[in-house]
Amino acid sequence: MGIIRTGLDDNSLSSDDSFGEFFPETLETEAIKGLYFQHAHRLCGTEASQLEIDHTQTALINVGGSCYTFPWSTLEDFPESRLSQLRLCTTPEERAKLCDDYDETRHEFFFDRDPVAFKVIRNFLARGKLCLLREICNAALHSELEYWGIDVGHMQPCCRHRLLCFMDDLAKRQSKHEEWMRKRMLQKKAEMEATGLCRLFWLLGEAVENPHSGSPGKVYACISVAMVMITVISLCISTVPELQKDEAMRCAMFVVESICVVWFTFEFVVRFFHAQSKLDFVSGPLNIIDATAILPYYISLLVDIKDDSLQNSTGRSSLDKLGLILRVMRALRILYVMRLARHSVGLQTLGLTMQRSMADFGLLLLFVCVAVTLFSPLVHLAESELAPKAARSPQVSFSSIPASYWWSIISVTTVGYGDMVPYSIPGQLVALMIILSGILIVAFPSTSIFHIFCRTYLDLKEENDKLRKEERGAELATKTAESMRERDAWRAKAFLPRSDNPYAVSTEDIARAVTHKNNQPPASPLLSYIFRNVSHTH
Repeated sequence: MGIIRTGLDDNSLSSDDSFGEFFPETLETEAIKGLYFQHAHRLCGTEASQLEIDHTQTALINVGGSCYTFPWSTLEDFPESRLSQLRLCTTPEERAKLCDDYDETRHEFFFDRDPVAFKVIRNFLARGKLCLLREICNAALHSELEYWGIDVGHMQPCCRHRLLCFMDDLAKRQSKHEEWMRKRMLQKKAEMEATGLCRLFWLLGEAVENPHSGSPGKVYACISVAMVMITVISLCISTVPELQKDEAMRCAMFVVESICVVWFTFEFVVRFFHAQSKLDFVSGPLNIIDATAILPYYISLLVDIKDDSLQNSTGRSSLDKLGLILRVMRALRILYVMRLARHSVGLQTLGLTMQRSMADFGLLLLFVCVAVTLFSPLVHLAESELAPKAARSPQVSFSSIPASYWWSIISVTTVGYGDMVPYSIPGQLVALMIILSGILIVAFPSTSIFHIFCRTYLDLKEENDKLRKEERGAELATKTAESMRERDAWRAKAFLPRSDNPYAVSTEDIARAVTHKNNQPPASPLLSYIFRNVSHTH
């Protein structure tokens, strides 16, 4: 079954031929004049009430106020559809299961559905072609198809592919939303069940784990970011040779580092005990990075302690090894920078993009490896065999194929350090080919990675917006509850009689004022004044 034309000519890129490579189609049958009108007809204006319809041959359908006529023979071609099953209904109960209402006098079936979406259904019943419409949401159209009993498999290949991809994406979003709601419900349940010190610890963990939970979380986030920046700055300052000789500066740097590590350790412990699943916490990438950044400090302390004991019992070799381990451990402190990902949507997007783009990165690595393997022998042949005397620096020449790998890697990635340069004409031609190939190799997977980055960024922004809206909703609920309590307290003061409040109104006063029983004025001065004014008016 062919795809419906868009009104363009046969040479247009938007015609059916552009999809022929991906979606095979069958030949179109010759159009018959009036066939569409015979299979389905829309009644406009007063035509629906004036037209005489043979209800034994034709079905009168009303969808959201729009009337249509369908021959029963047309509906019988789609026995699984809801409209086709109407002919088999003989009792009001059976009709009520299929339609929303039925007019006995006009034999009209009424459906409270979207009349715009029904255009797709009518087109399918009349012509046998099912396509998407731009003015209809794909999710709503999918719901309408299920209601009318139309299988998605009848849809045109291109439209069916778009609809199924959209529904898969929608299902993933709903699954993520349900998982997010489940976690939030568990957190709210834990908050309600916690009492005393447990509740205080839970609030502390919520502020540490979720900076959007309120003012304490925002204050903690600011302090944590400041600690990370101080740690990075102290690490950079500690490598300056002039400051390394100053004993006071070294002690100050050690104190600053110790304070920051204690803060990070406290945060890590709080988050560990606050986590619902300890296994998921331990296996989290950011948590592994945190542990890798914190442990070197404590290991370096142990190495320093053992350093004093080994200095008297062993030689310089053991001290050199321990010093190397100590320097390596201190270099790992740079991983503290990754902690900023907890408070930055941009860094979170970068990490999730790398996690979701492993297949694209693998494809990029494959392309680079193939290019390096292909062009390294060519440049070696051009420089060493065809023009062996062209190299100006023999120590950096293309003496072997493995030696040419480095030049191929920096050329295919379009970096080009300039330490190895082909000087012969054949070598320069090979360099031109590898540069052009490198541009294409890097560009192809980059497009897919860019789309994944955009999608990930939008998902994280949506999640953060949900947290902010939830926080705002909780604040509004708290303010509403406080205002309700104040109003209830005001009502209690106004309607309960008190000896010290001459304007207090009792329920008896209200009943007496309403019914004017025995024309007796109420005891309350306020209602007495109202009662007198009402009496004079009448």
